[in-house]
Amino acid sequence: MSEPLDLAAALSLAEDAARRAAELLRSYFRHPKLKIQRKGATDLVTEADQRSEALIAQMLLSAYPDHALIGEEGGIQGNSAANYRWHVDPLDGTTNFAHQIPFFAVSIALSDANNVPLVGVVYDPIQEECFTALRGGGARLGRKKLRVSKTRKLAEALVASGFPHDKRVNPDNNTEEWACFVPRTQSVRRLGSAALELCYVAAGRLDGYWEARTHTWDILAGLLMVEESGGKLSNYRGRQEGVYEGVQVVASNGHIHEEMLEVLILGAAAPRP
Repeated sequence: MSEPLDLAAALSLAEDAARRAAELLRSYFRHPKLKIQRKGATDLVTEADQRSEALIAQMLLSAYPDHALIGEEGGIQGNSAANYRWHVDPLDGTTNFAHQIPFFAVSIALSDANNVPLVGVVYDPIQEECFTALRGGGARLGRKKLRVSKTRKLAEALVASGFPHDKRVNPDNNTEEWACFVPRTQSVRRLGSAALELCYVAAGRLDGYWEARTHTWDILAGLLMVEESGGKLSNYRGRQEGVYEGVQVVASNGHIHEEMLEVLILGAAAPRP
């Protein structure tokens, strides 16, 4: 029988990998002669994404060759049948990065075979903020323990969301939900990095976040941050199904969660073009 995984050691390695990838991204950001490719009409990929993922994958799989690694750019590497899976977004916020907007991050999560996150790291290369979380061990920004906000009313809340990459062709593109939130909140933000936005919920900078049809590499590290900082997660119906897979995600400080779900019901009922 194999030894149980040392999650603290895994977190330490993930943090080291994120910091090294962040150094690489900073060097590209300061000298912006990027080769930009398109994966779709609105989905970009750069040389920085690819090199960052290669660096992270090499570090993680060298230490854990029996694990799987699921990356945004490289697909599945390592042992696809593994009980442990690394989920890597080497540059979350590529569009911001490509347009010289300094809001993007490296996101690394380790999950079990059911995508339940066990370890999470999100590193902001520009602010040099490192968010970390360990299941059962809390979430931190540096050495400071994270706690969600105390905002109790949606009308006083600052929330965030994003739009799917197929928003031009798929009528289920979050615009109706967005329109329902705008008059019912203090304000709504679309910052361009799901990983960082979830960390901001965990840190109490945002009060809530919602999005559908994301990927595990975008959200798992951030979802663990929210859980470990005292927040609440669900799908749009208030259940757990599909949350860790990114099918539907609502993350909040807990106090405004039910109000967010009520607004999402209104958005779902709105007519599509």
